[in-house]
Amino acid sequence: EGTAGGGGSTPQGSRVDRKEGWLTSQILGLGPVLGNMSQAGPRIKHRVSYFHDAEAGQFYLGPSHPMKPHRVQLAHQLILGYELHNKMICFRPHRASDAEMKKFHTEEYVDFLLTINPDNMDMMSSQMKEHNVGFVGQYDCPVFDGIFPFCQLQAGGSLDGAAKLIDGSADIAINWSGGLHHAKRNEASGFCYINDAVLAILEMLKFFPRVLYIDIDVHHGDGVEEAFYLTDRVMCVSLHKYDGNFFPQTGDIVENGEGKGKYYSINVPLNDGIDDETYEQMFKPIIRAVMGTYDPKAILLQCGADSLAGDRLGVFNLSVKAHGDCVAFVKSFNIPTLVVGGGGYTIRNVARCWAYETSLCCDTNVSNDLPWSEYWHYFAPSYQLHADLRPKEWAYAENRNTQQDLDKIRVEVLEKIRGLQGAPSVQMKEMPPAFFVDMDSEDEDMLTDEQKRVRSMERAIYASNEYYPSRTEFRGAEEAAGGGGA
Repeated sequence: EGTAGGGGSTPQGSRVDRKEGWLTSQILGLGPVLGNMSQAGPRIKHRVSYFHDAEAGQFYLGPSHPMKPHRVQLAHQLILGYELHNKMICFRPHRASDAEMKKFHTEEYVDFLLTINPDNMDMMSSQMKEHNVGFVGQYDCPVFDGIFPFCQLQAGGSLDGAAKLIDGSADIAINWSGGLHHAKRNEASGFCYINDAVLAILEMLKFFPRVLYIDIDVHHGDGVEEAFYLTDRVMCVSLHKYDGNFFPQTGDIVENGEGKGKYYSINVPLNDGIDDETYEQMFKPIIRAVMGTYDPKAILLQCGADSLAGDRLGVFNLSVKAHGDCVAFVKSFNIPTLVVGGGGYTIRNVARCWAYETSLCCDTNVSNDLPWSEYWHYFAPSYQLHADLRPKEWAYAENRNTQQDLDKIRVEVLEKIRGLQGAPSVQMKEMPPAFFVDMDSEDEDMLTDEQKRVRSMERAIYASNEYYPSRTEFRGAEEAAGGGGA
């Protein structure tokens, strides 16, 4: 393993001999890092904003393509079945404009996505090659019908979520359509066309001096790391499979950032088959140390579900419970958090995972027995939330992460975090304008009763073809806004 910035020696078991007990306490998951900032905050009731558009699950990348946007709709139906929508404020996200996307992506690339479609591909072959987009079955990022609206909904949900954290109306914002962390400034990559996470973080940086990006996808969050590789205002922490060959072939422990961003990229390379217990040994001490040292003022948590056992493209052995424990641990620090999706290619398990994590964000216990929905048959034969995630013909991958290797990685990462010696400061000026005009940002006193009623109802999710136990919450919202319910 590389030793840049840390130079940690190989530990014996889980102990490291140091004059100070700092490293040992972190390896064992004990005690504070730097004062009380490393400790999770008191339990509070979190205000949650949830962003979903039923159209986001209707796109289709091709019969052989592993990315199935329909997984978002499966998760949404479980969320409705568990009545979690009653615990959140639900919104239909705006469609991000090309101007919003160009805040990170090049003008040429965004204009290409706006123009390309299956009917004009033959005339745009050179641009397709330049932007790493191609034919279905030949490229990871194919051209498909509705490619730009697909990008608009994903990016819009994350930008809207960031806006809710900035204006203080939510403690947690959720956009399961987002988290497409591989997209680069001028090209698509790894099923990702527009990097909604980067766009959301850029928006958050207008208000928050430091933002922490945490990635628990099985693949390295290379697109986000690359975007912020030279700055200390964003710390990127990614736990992922790395052997030099596994996509995207980046994320070694020695990749730490450059310039002002030196040591603000934290990569935790893992091997095949890591299980619940060993993943927790890595995740919690490292995140606790980051919280104490970096003192983030906002978090973007990418919850790629391809780190679950039984994933079509993943190689880890995590359960839904362990994946959710990461979300619960981050949430316990009571820092404004945007929660997004990411990878995940066994869609019944993706739906289980994101529905469960929504319940955690809502501080709500849900039954292990899944609620009925029109997608009930997807969850056979167990019809349970915490089911055996593997198909019958699959066996759990062997855990190739030895305790000695894990301890060595953890020591090296913790030494680098300790070497940062506190949170960087930044002089904040008057907040720049938002990327988009949010209808919720208008002064309430300037609106007529009719405008208040329309605004309230337009932002609430309601589709005639979706299941809702009742419309009481919508009728109540209408009446509270001054309108007359039917």
